[in-house]
Amino acid sequence: MTRLPAVTARQLIAVAEQIGFVFDRQKGSHAVYLRTSELGTTTIVVPVHKGRTLKRGTLHGLIDDMGLSTQEFVDLL
Repeated sequence: MTRLPAVTARQLIAVAEQIGFVFDRQKGSHAVYLRTSELGTTTIVVPVHKGRTLKRGTLHGLIDDMGLSTQEFVDLL
């Protein structure tokens, strides 16, 4: 099992955009990204705080929501 690296919101957003998520809107420090497929729409909400890394639990949840394994996410970084 691959250990989660320390990742900023900007790095996570770059991976999300690589796999088809597009920016929808932002309210305060939370950016909403959407991905539409034949199965429906997937939404992720990314907390964007300049210069701070995402907490491991938050990062793990976002990776799950994107439908990736930890290894797939690390490979896309």
